[in-house]
Amino acid sequence: MGKRKSRTSKMLAQPKKQPKLDTTFDCPFCNHTGSVECSIDLKHRLAEAVCGVCKEAYSTSAHALTKPVDVYSEWIDACEQANDGVRRGYYDDDKEGL
Repeated sequence: MGKRKSRTSKMLAQPKKQPKLDTTFDCPFCNHTGSVECSIDLKHRLAEAVCGVCKEAYSTSAHALTKPVDVYSEWIDACEQANDGVRRGYYDDDKEGL
């Protein structure tokens, strides 16, 4: 005769549930919380993130594994890359001359 499985061994055998990823995000331009929504069109291989408040948008190519958080992070990376060429402290230098 075999021993019955205890409840704890059944609980340990079950895989842990993956946490849900965000679907709404903060806008990098107007800073409204939860105003950016991402849509993914796999038929046309297009992913788009749009702010509902200031109407700023970003679009990129999509594939089968693309999630809304991927689109948003690409948008943030593109914003940071665009700002790399901007001189730091530009406005502070102008005030000294006045």
